[in-house]
Parts: sequence; C-alpha cells; structure tokens
Amino acid sequence: MTEETGPARRAGRRAPEVRCRAGAVAAPAAASGPAGVTAPLAAGGLRIEVGRVRGDTAVVAVAGEIDLRTAGTLRDRLVGLHGRPPGAGPRRLVADFAAVTFCDAAGLGALVAAHNQIAADGGEIALAAVRPAQLRLLRITGLHRLFAIHPAVEDAWAAPGPPAASR
Repeated sequence: MTEETGPARRAGRRAPEVRCRAGAVAAPAAASGPAGVTAPLAAGGLRIEVGRVRGDTAVVAVAGEIDLRTAGTLRDRLVGLHGRPPGAGPRRLVADFAAVTFCDAAGLGALVAAHNQIAADGGEIALAAVRPAQLRLLRITGLHRLFAIHPAVEDAWAAPGPPAASR
C-alpha cells in the first residue's frame, strides 16, 4: 500500500499563511528619516517606502505581494502616512504599484479600508503604474471609480489632488 501525499502545488506560488491577530506582536514602525521620508517597512515580503514628497503629495512605492498576510500592513501604513492626528501628513498619497507582483481580494479590501479612512479626513489615494492584471481586477470590481489611476507616477504628480475645501 502506498501513502498519498496530497495534491501537487503549482511551482512558484506558496499557500497563504493564516495567523491569528489576537496576541500577535505588532511590527515596529519604520523610522522616519529627513524631510518626512520614511525608511522601508518589510513585512511578509511587502516593502512600503515613501519615495518623494512634494507639497501635500507623497509617492509611496509598494513592492511585493499584497495578500492575506500583508494586506493589514499596507492599510495601516497608508493610513499612518496620511497622518495621525488628522491632517498631520500629506493629503494625497500616490501608491506606485510598478513593483507589486500580486494583489488579491484581501489587498483590494485593504486599499478600500485605507481609502475610507483617508477620505474621511479629506485625503486621497491615487494609484500609479498598476500592472495589467491588477488593473483588470480594479475594473471588474468597480474600484477604478474609487481610485484615480495613472499610467505612471509622473502623470499622478501632474494630476490635481482633492480640493482644499474638503480638508
């Protein structure tokens, strides 16, 4: 009699890790550098780094996979960069998705949650350099109407942000 080992997994993809948040130790926040630029934060293969800040706009470079393990980190980091207390950070965040290799429903949920918190304070999240597969997901789910989506970061710089009166 032979022992079955279960179904074979596709090469290159790993099964999602599910962890209980109760009792989990929070990752330390990234240290702030000069002129509001923040050092990268790595959590489960996701890097989030403030690249450029100009006026009320900050470009946030996101790299890696946004999934069940990393979605909460993305949400918390975007909301934290916007500012606590309200109005302390940049009003407009441009999330550069050029180096995002994967984004699932948990990642989309994290973006929506961050948007809701930031928009309540008069802020905005715009997306730039979104890969075709992820852009398709945004269109299928209707989220392309929630976020301003730009082909490149430079296009997002030129686009107007939220009106000052909404702050």
